[in-house]
Amino acid sequence: GELARLFSQLGFRRSGKHRSKAVERWSQGKVELVINCETDGFAHSHYVTHGPGVCAIALDVDNAGLAMQRAETLKTRTFYQPVGPGELEIPAIHGVGGSLLYFLDQAGKNWDTDFETITSDAAPDALLAVDHIAQSMPYDEMLSWLLFYTGILDLKRLPQMEIADPRGLVQSQAIINADQSLRFVLNGSSANRTLPARFISEFFGSGVQHVAFTCEDIFATVAAMRARGADFLDIPDNYYDDIEAKYDLSPDLMAQLRANHILYDREGDGEFFQVYTHIFDERFFFEIVERRNYQGFGAANAGIRLAAQSREVRPVSMPRL
Repeated sequence: GELARLFSQLGFRRSGKHRSKAVERWSQGKVELVINCETDGFAHSHYVTHGPGVCAIALDVDNAGLAMQRAETLKTRTFYQPVGPGELEIPAIHGVGGSLLYFLDQAGKNWDTDFETITSDAAPDALLAVDHIAQSMPYDEMLSWLLFYTGILDLKRLPQMEIADPRGLVQSQAIINADQSLRFVLNGSSANRTLPARFISEFFGSGVQHVAFTCEDIFATVAAMRARGADFLDIPDNYYDDIEAKYDLSPDLMAQLRANHILYDREGDGEFFQVYTHIFDERFFFEIVERRNYQGFGAANAGIRLAAQSREVRPVSMPRL
């Protein structure tokens, strides 16, 4: 389907087929994505309610039993559903918008047990890992979910940012673990026409707004993706005029940024490059980033991105067909 085509354009390979279910595994670098086409069970219920979207996130932890024990101690809602013959039971809890958080401590074994391997021509992995996951929620839920993540996953909060959307202000709260291998960004707005609020409306509830992947060479990565048919969010020319004046970048670098719709930020001696896919079915999108000694999330570019996306989405007054 359309989602599998997008995964393929981004360089993911179909690497596994579930032994007993209509579920596919797509892999690249350390990133594992799953497309679930089952007609019953939790994923199907989530699809019926929300449409296409991220219904579950799997976290690689040292000890899944201990992670689950901590969650239960904090009175978190746990999740169980029947498993088929030979399938592993993976501990899970309910998270943002009713989605699931799975705890994996033997990730390789889980894949080998539940999936048959599909071998394909191994193109080089351009995407290395998940950089961060951004979730949209009503502003008045942000504190609750912040406490959820910091309590269960021992994440620390970064300073909260206020971002200008063309239709109102958006509050953005990043939370990270000690080695920055796990990053969430929580976005909330009390203005009901901002892009995060629109996502909540289209998605019929809180959920994952976008997933960002990290790479080593964003220009080569984007070129390879374009060659496979990928297309990226249009960024207005005046943005590039502004950063050229602000950072005194070389003409060659400026030309590459403009041609590939890549956004740029700098903090001290750190540099950050980011590019966005178009929004999939008005519900979520992907981001590709390259970090060069940079710790932030490109907050200086968020307003530009939101404005560019707001030009692409269906007007509020227009019904969804």
